[in-house]
Amino acid sequence: MPFEGHFLTLWAEAALHSLGFFWMAFWAFGLGYSISAAIQVFTSRAAMSRTMGGRGLRPVVLGTFFGFVSSSCSFAALAATRSFLAKGAGLVPSLAFLLASTNLVIELGIVISVFLSWHFVVGEYVGGLILIGVMWGVVRATRPDSLVRQLRDRLEAGGDDDPWPLSALWRAPRVWADLAQAYIGEWQMVWKDVTIGFTVAGIIAAFVPGEFFVWLFPGTGGDSAPGFGEVLAQTIIGPVAAFFTFIGSMGNIPLAGLLYANGVSVAGIMAFIFSDLIVLPVLRVNAQFYGWRMALYIAGVFLIALIVTALAIHYGFWALGLAPEAVTRGLPAPESRFALDYTFWLNLGFAAISLGAFVLAQRAGHGGHDHDHDHGSGTADHVLRALALLSLAWLLAGGVLALWG
Repeated sequence: MPFEGHFLTLWAEAALHSLGFFWMAFWAFGLGYSISAAIQVFTSRAAMSRTMGGRGLRPVVLGTFFGFVSSSCSFAALAATRSFLAKGAGLVPSLAFLLASTNLVIELGIVISVFLSWHFVVGEYVGGLILIGVMWGVVRATRPDSLVRQLRDRLEAGGDDDPWPLSALWRAPRVWADLAQAYIGEWQMVWKDVTIGFTVAGIIAAFVPGEFFVWLFPGTGGDSAPGFGEVLAQTIIGPVAAFFTFIGSMGNIPLAGLLYANGVSVAGIMAFIFSDLIVLPVLRVNAQFYGWRMALYIAGVFLIALIVTALAIHYGFWALGLAPEAVTRGLPAPESRFALDYTFWLNLGFAAISLGAFVLAQRAGHGGHDHDHDHGSGTADHVLRALALLSLAWLLAGGVLALWG
């Protein structure tokens, strides 16, 4: 096949991968942003501070439980976490929510079972709890009190603390407009990062061969099991590889399956999967919410926690004699993601919700509850907007190529 034809084929495949990744995650975005909007509109700082504002075990357990019943989408979880913090929740319970909502949800385990094996489903759920415990220990050891004070000042400056009661849902039409504005505001904050992130994920999935990622991990391809040094190196390289893939909690599972099929250790795979909250778009969104110092602190805490957890899962399987054997599966055809399954119906429902919210928000204007949604400004935001528009153009052209192919 001539170079031009091969490139166009990969372009179409990349666009389908990107759209497929987003299709798998859209309903989770909608669920997470709905939760965030409800927190903003119905919850007062005083109530949130009473529920999740302490330093003991109870608020951490509550944060973990709320994350478990929440979304598996990294960007949606970020928005909900920011709302918790803005309303007075403690840092550790809020980060426990964030980790649980991207590691302990049921649909993530289903995707892992498709691309990997039951061992990694167990590793994901047990590891999610270990992640939260290690994160808690690291935060207590580092005592980021000054950063937390700065975060409170940043989130609460000019904030509205006059929540609606739940009963307003059926007696005050204005509350629906406020919910719609809050929901659309979440999309407005991250649409650029999401568009670029999923576009890059598709490009990597189509253009970068799996052998390249395997080359990054020492100790793969041999007949003997990697030693501790190689396992540790793979555990550190996993987050590095994830950082440059831009992929969130759902989208990185297919690539994790590709890595494992080529001999990467359990520790390397788990570190790669757990790294969805330290990829570049997530880091940028956190910086937009909290400032770069706090964003880098959170990323550092998560990095330490995921390395410790990945090693614990790896050697836990080894100690129990349950180390899994690699199964060659790789990436599925991108078209297979668009099946008529539960994802289709959930996406259809949240598409209707999103359209209704957009109409309500447009009609309402900016009156009523004015929840703060900083959409960014300056040169960096203009560059990001331009890249997002280029990404949309790339996806549109790739989609046309796929239809013609």
